[in-house]
Amino acid sequence: MVEAGDIITLAAGAWRLQALIRTSSYGQLWRAASVPGGRAAAVKLVNRAQMDLALPPQQAVWRDSFDAEIAFLRGLQPWDGRHIVRLLDSGAHDGTPALALELLDGDLAAHLAALRGRGARPGVERSLAWTAQVNGALAKVHQYGWRYLDLKPSNLLIDARTGTLKLADFGTNRPLRDGAAHPYAGTAAWQAPEQFFPDAAGGYRTDTRSDYFALGALLYTLVADAPLRYCDACADAYRRHGPDGARLLRARHGGALPPTLGPDEAARFAARAAAGTTGDAGPLVALLGSLLAPHPQHRPRHALDISRRLAQAAAALLPAHATLRRAA
Repeated sequence: MVEAGDIITLAAGAWRLQALIRTSSYGQLWRAASVPGGRAAAVKLVNRAQMDLALPPQQAVWRDSFDAEIAFLRGLQPWDGRHIVRLLDSGAHDGTPALALELLDGDLAAHLAALRGRGARPGVERSLAWTAQVNGALAKVHQYGWRYLDLKPSNLLIDARTGTLKLADFGTNRPLRDGAAHPYAGTAAWQAPEQFFPDAAGGYRTDTRSDYFALGALLYTLVADAPLRYCDACADAYRRHGPDGARLLRARHGGALPPTLGPDEAARFAARAAAGTTGDAGPLVALLGSLLAPHPQHRPRHALDISRRLAQAAAALLPAHATLRRAA
């Protein structure tokens, strides 16, 4: 077990742990500083107590998650870090993988919660800019041959100085070259149908378009200031019944997929998007509908298409603003 004050030595240097930021089922994230120099960082370690309790197959899954994250971040070029958290150092501690990341100012989930606590929300211009930034981050993940599979506000870090977002936590990354069905991975509240509902053999067949569905769920949440009913239903089914929740949820809909975007939700989204503007929300609603299409073949095929349509939607909705010029 580690505690504040411990020094973690990785490949490029040493890092003194200062305070625990958060913990998960298999990981711990610590605020840290380089020794010497005091450069701030976020050090990510395996949760040793949980690792020791886990069975060998689960231990292997957790190690693979750390290894996938390190492999992806090590492969990036310096210019790829605009909307992806930067890797500062990596190595091993106590026989398990460890990494040091740039330290930012909290995550989008906490930021949105703070706004709601003040009775505020981001506004459509900021929401479109953030969506464009996340789309750019996903484009980099896909460019390097991975699919992300866990897009959600708590995995988006915010830079308070610039107000921009960076994608973090790449432990669920899966290689695009591996198109075979895979075990369940990700977070039920933010998953495309093919990532939540297994195929006949019990596996999950995902690709880049699974990430685009989650991007649509994020766009809806930012603009409408509410979660999608579909996402809430999946989260509730998984919380109550685990993986079998998918079967039970589908049974409640006569064996069909639950609607991913209800007509009333599309209307709420359009009204919130157009509030305070004289523009046309139609192109943005159309983009949302395509991102949230139940079947992947009906979603956008690549990030460039999404970027183009976001720019068109912004121009129609906010003709007096250059919303996405600052977002790429």
